[in-house]
Amino acid sequence: AFCPPCRTEMPDIQMFYDRFSDEVTVISIDVGSYNGLGTQADAQRFLNEMNFTYPIGFIQDSTVIQDYEIFNMPTTVFIMSNGEIFKKWSGLLNLEILTDVYNEMEVSSSSAKSSKQRTE
Repeated sequence: AFCPPCRTEMPDIQMFYDRFSDEVTVISIDVGSYNGLGTQADAQRFLNEMNFTYPIGFIQDSTVIQDYEIFNMPTTVFIMSNGEIFKKWSGLLNLEILTDVYNEMEVSSSSAKSSKQRTE
């Protein structure tokens, strides 16, 4: 709730979600209560004001922060459908960056499928 870059990028995440929600899963996770950027109640008040429609959750412990090595805010983790981390983005992003990374993931996924089909 008190992360200015996070607040700045959330409308772009919403636009990306609106455009690609049939093709990708978008989930934001508030980690503010574990890094001194506000409480879960603060975040919930902000989310209620902004009317975002993409899924937003909260963590119960610091496991997500540790597992995904989240050292900066905001951090975006792009995960392939097979669970593999494709890219981790530290810092502010926008609709153009989200779309570019999505397109990179599509190319990577298509290349992996083509390569697998050739070996079978």
